[in-house]
Amino acid sequence: MSCTSVSSFTASLFVPSKSSSFSNHKRRFIQCSLVEPKALAEPLLLNAVRGQDVERPPVWLMRQAGRYMKSYQIICEKYPSFRERSENVDLVVEISLQPWNVFKPDGVILFSDILTPLSGMNIPFDIIKGKGPVIFDPIATAADVDQVREFSPEGSVPYVGEALTILKKEVDNKAAVLGFVGAPFTLASYVVEGGSSKNFTKIKKLAFSQPKVLHSLLQKFATSMTKYIRYQADNGAQSVQIFDSWATELSPVDFEEFSLPYLKQIVDAVKQTHPDLPLILYASGSGGLLERLALTGVDVVSLDWTVDMAEGRKRLGHDIAVQGNVDPGVLFGSKDFITNRIHDTVTKAGKGKHILNLGHGIKVGTPEENVAHFFEVAKAIRY
Repeated sequence: MSCTSVSSFTASLFVPSKSSSFSNHKRRFIQCSLVEPKALAEPLLLNAVRGQDVERPPVWLMRQAGRYMKSYQIICEKYPSFRERSENVDLVVEISLQPWNVFKPDGVILFSDILTPLSGMNIPFDIIKGKGPVIFDPIATAADVDQVREFSPEGSVPYVGEALTILKKEVDNKAAVLGFVGAPFTLASYVVEGGSSKNFTKIKKLAFSQPKVLHSLLQKFATSMTKYIRYQADNGAQSVQIFDSWATELSPVDFEEFSLPYLKQIVDAVKQTHPDLPLILYASGSGGLLERLALTGVDVVSLDWTVDMAEGRKRLGHDIAVQGNVDPGVLFGSKDFITNRIHDTVTKAGKGKHILNLGHGIKVGTPEENVAHFFEVAKAIRY
């Protein structure tokens, strides 16, 4: 094995022992003879996003680490609390690597949640099985916003950085390690609504009756998520996806006021310090906002399945990469059906600047063998 040079003779590497698991925190040091380190090739996903010539589209799936896998279900039985699973370094690493060990996707995404930063911002919350996110003290007034602290990831979520560092070493540049954050408007929606919502009446009432209060909250999230993206990148994330899942509840004119400026602010600030970090933006049901999503300056726009890939590519232009956009429900179909949909999506996306993915996360109950087939077909494609 080769080691990064730290002296002219030997180096001690901190690596997991084959005889131990992440759960017992045991590590062993290996003394290695130093050789001149070879520059590792960039992961396929990064090359594709940057417009380089690639032989096939890279592929990973949203929610690929999680509920459909038997190995994840075993962990859930032992650790029923989602927050425990997502805030424990060893569990985060183990769960994040489950799909990598089985399917070898081109992107390995951190197992976490967009709400993870909230505790560090003085917003108590939990994620309850069968109910989803619960914000214990929803924000409604300017005084509530004043109590929200800007996020310090180093102090609040050190386990995220530790997990990303381990993932980067484990994956060893054979795939891109992906981090992710929530977008300001989507995070604001959760903390104002008190959790998930069907009608978003509380956040819209705040937006339309007290816009200054909402803008103050959005600014805190924008500043905090900028720090969080930089933190993830500094600890091993090679690309970061921004989820603005609920931005599409806004009309175009309201998106331009309450979401777009903050997304653009984040992207601009991150590009100042991490110009080569690819940023991906995903918003569910984004067909009416595609052109506006591109105005954020992100490197990749992820399309959901309600947008025809060819039309989406045309509307966005070929200067920006696209991700997606197979309907997650397709994975319940026959293997032939899955194959046909994959080829249809890749054909419509055209050569280059395309990350093959679903248009949303994998659904509960998806047959694991169909996920395996998805990856098998995708990785056999050649342009």
